[in-house]
Amino acid sequence: MNLDKHNLMTPEVSRIIEMAWEDRTPFEAIHREYGFSESQTINLMRANLHLRAFKNWRARVAGRKTKHQKIRDPSVSRGYCTSQYKVRSGK
Repeated sequence: MNLDKHNLMTPEVSRIIEMAWEDRTPFEAIHREYGFSESQTINLMRANLHLRAFKNWRARVAGRKTKHQKIRDPSVSRGYCTSQYKVRSGK
């Protein structure tokens, strides 16, 4: 996968990885925000994580209904935990 094709900067790669790890963030949200399909996200994760971390992530998301918009329970109405985005003070 060619990351230059997408003109990604390090914070964007970091955010895609963060979104991919989140249980409630579907792959469709990553595609909507960054243009990465599920297979491209998997390739990005493979290229940027240590092998053990990548295998743990794949085992975690394999078959997880919340990672796919079409098969997730309609009661899951948000893509992130309420405490996920914390405001930093002091800077």
